[in-house]
Amino acid sequence: MALIYVVEDDESIREIEEIALKNSGHEVIPFADGASFFKRLDSLLPDLLLLDVMLPDMDGNTIVKKLRSRPETRKIPVIMVTAKATEIDMIRGLDNGADDYIRKPFSVMELITRVKALLRRCEAEKEDILTLGEIQIDNIRHRCLVQETVVELTFKEHELLKYLMINKGMVLSREQIMTAVWETEFEGESRTVDMHIKTLRQKLGAAGEHIRTVRNVGYVIE
Repeated sequence: MALIYVVEDDESIREIEEIALKNSGHEVIPFADGASFFKRLDSLLPDLLLLDVMLPDMDGNTIVKKLRSRPETRKIPVIMVTAKATEIDMIRGLDNGADDYIRKPFSVMELITRVKALLRRCEAEKEDILTLGEIQIDNIRHRCLVQETVVELTFKEHELLKYLMINKGMVLSREQIMTAVWETEFEGESRTVDMHIKTLRQKLGAAGEHIRTVRNVGYVIE
């Protein structure tokens, strides 16, 4: 199915992850540190990366930043795994570019479910048509329809709506949105995202209610 790299220094946890993923039909290549992972990355890119935060040679957040800074690796889906349980640690990982987060200890079922969900989202990015309720995005014609009526969106509004729909049900921080849609660092400025969300809601009319504000975090489309 998918080629998954597992970067985890704890041998017992690494083996559990490897066995669970292989039993789900995936090809798995394990690594015990960041250096060996980056060495292999030069020759073969994975479909997904399962990444521990605390590694012996480098921090998982640092690895994600490096991946997102390189054109050839910036789109690799990343699930971070950590024993740190605070919300701040989770948000930091997501803001650095991770796509999802799993806390230790975790169940095998949770691991497989998260992997399936992220791979499914990645496949959705390649789809020609995205649909949520009465909203439809046609990626070939680059247009948006609400109840089969064309809604005129700017390029960034289209990309913003597309990003929300690909990640439907997931709360996205302003930092994540800025990085994905504007391809730039957030640098503490929220006005750009907020204003585009406001105009997008207005243009979608009643369908704009699908976009919900999550206080102190960001936005989610449901």
